[in-house]
Amino acid sequence: MPAPLAAGKMKAIALISGGLDSVLAAKIVKDQGISVVGVHVKMPFIKSENYAISSSAEIGIPLVIVRADEEFLQVVRNPKFGYGTAMNPCIDCRIFMLRKARDIAERTGASFIITGEVLDERPMSQHWRALRLTAREAGLEGFVLRPLSAKLLPRTIPEIEGWIDRKNLLAIRGRSRKMQIALARNLGISLSHVASPAGGCLLTNREFAAKLRDLFAHKSHVSVSDVERLKVGRHFRFKQFKIIVGRNADENNRLLSMKRPSDVVLEVPRIGSPITLLENENLSADIIERAVDADLSSEVDSDVDEVRAAIETAARITARYSDARYMPGVEVIVRYADKKQSFFVKPARDDDIAELRIY
Repeated sequence: MPAPLAAGKMKAIALISGGLDSVLAAKIVKDQGISVVGVHVKMPFIKSENYAISSSAEIGIPLVIVRADEEFLQVVRNPKFGYGTAMNPCIDCRIFMLRKARDIAERTGASFIITGEVLDERPMSQHWRALRLTAREAGLEGFVLRPLSAKLLPRTIPEIEGWIDRKNLLAIRGRSRKMQIALARNLGISLSHVASPAGGCLLTNREFAAKLRDLFAHKSHVSVSDVERLKVGRHFRFKQFKIIVGRNADENNRLLSMKRPSDVVLEVPRIGSPITLLENENLSADIIERAVDADLSSEVDSDVDEVRAAIETAARITARYSDARYMPGVEVIVRYADKKQSFFVKPARDDDIAELRIY
């Protein structure tokens, strides 16, 4: 970390998640005469950017938004310190964010980092050993000030050097929110501008985690658009093929907007039906076209036959979730590029597809 400015107002970087704790921490330090710049690390697994913007504006600090896309996906795939209850690498995530804050601090001449962490509020990442570990791994040992719990923690360099008055810091501990809510009222901070603590990170959701684990197992390079697909529809795995089935009109539209050139699209015509995407980016367009063109009863090459089996499975699942699910035979329209074919299939039974469902 750089030394404090020789002249002018001292500057600090505050990690702003969009939640109440982080904005309270930034406000406490700002009220001590420090110039605070907020940093929000935007990740594909949690949507709190708007709250970060509104809460920063309310306390009068500028906000820098840092995108964490493929770089953070590599952290999630291979976390040094492991996962929590699902696919949440909480300690590695904190280190990642602190490093981003450190980078901005070094570029802007800021002297220390502020976070809204509360001692023992979160079991994996906010006990004392984890707090010490994350600061050390980020190259910030002694330079991370946690104003909400500072009186319960060893003195940091900002306190030792007198940049911050420790008497004005707090001693909050545990999961209760009563003290933070009372403090927000005293400081005039509206709770409508902060994210609910129950909003959560998708990586802690077991169903989403199962989809992400499956994605990592079948794809060497995962993009943010791949992750966005995990948030929509029911997901099934048939061999190397992923089948995504819309659950309502909104999800149908979202899937169509996410469609890639390599995707096969299925739906039941003239009746309430999901949109289904059959994806496999490793197959040539020629093989997919031949599979779509081929009648289900005709003889084809083995590579085409495998695609056709996937199409038939996707068609039966599509029929199962359509309004024609109880009919003995259902027409399913299959589209790929400029190819279109109608298949008549028997709707899948729940027992048939249970082992294909990813959850």
